[in-house]
Amino acid sequence: MRKVIASILSVPFYLAFGLCLVIFHVVQVICFKGFGYQAHKKSVDIFNFFLLRCLNLLGNWVSFENNFNFKRNQPHIIIANHQSMFDIPPLIWHLRQLHPKFISKKELGKGIPGISYNLKHGGSVLIDRNDRNQALNAISKFGQYLNQFNRSAVIFPEGTRSRTGKPKAFSRNGLKTLFEHCPTAKIVSVSINNSWKLQKFGMFPMNVGLNLKFKVHQTLDLAEFDNYDTLIDQVEATITEHILPVKTT
Repeated sequence: MRKVIASILSVPFYLAFGLCLVIFHVVQVICFKGFGYQAHKKSVDIFNFFLLRCLNLLGNWVSFENNFNFKRNQPHIIIANHQSMFDIPPLIWHLRQLHPKFISKKELGKGIPGISYNLKHGGSVLIDRNDRNQALNAISKFGQYLNQFNRSAVIFPEGTRSRTGKPKAFSRNGLKTLFEHCPTAKIVSVSINNSWKLQKFGMFPMNVGLNLKFKVHQTLDLAEFDNYDTLIDQVEATITEHILPVKTT
């Protein structure tokens, strides 16, 4: 019965989702070319607000727990586990004050209305995961950009999303490179739960009746850590500690 309901609700979901991609692609182009960064940034925020409303069409909702205030005059590095493509809209919308940018694979930089344009023009960085030197060089420049403009990076150090909700070990090279080139950053850890269940049945239908849970943890000062491995160990332990045991839904 759940899959039948999911199949019915997935039709309006995909229609609304596709419409958002197309409309906000045009909006972003107008804002970026006509009015610059700030207008484009606001259009991206609103875009992701509406992507969250698309989730509501499936009877899904997001709980975003954040009990902390952030300083806007310094960069932040937001580190989270990764479970689905819908990890991203809640982070953009609920942490919009931090101007979050993403480290994404280069394949996402073309062909996806709305999303690709933002990745190419909104301050994010696209890396070739098969070219280590290119990736680390791009991340180095990205860290310098964050320092210059006091913006924030979102990085999913597992590399690829967990399709079962079970956390994967963190890859450290990208994190360390980012730390080295953004030494004044605050570190923000986020635990994400249940978003992997959205694609329990594959791309169609999308699952229904889920509470996607995001929990922001106490920020850390990068400058207080002489050993980056110690910091990564602490962040990884904090995130995984708050990932719920896997249950089928």
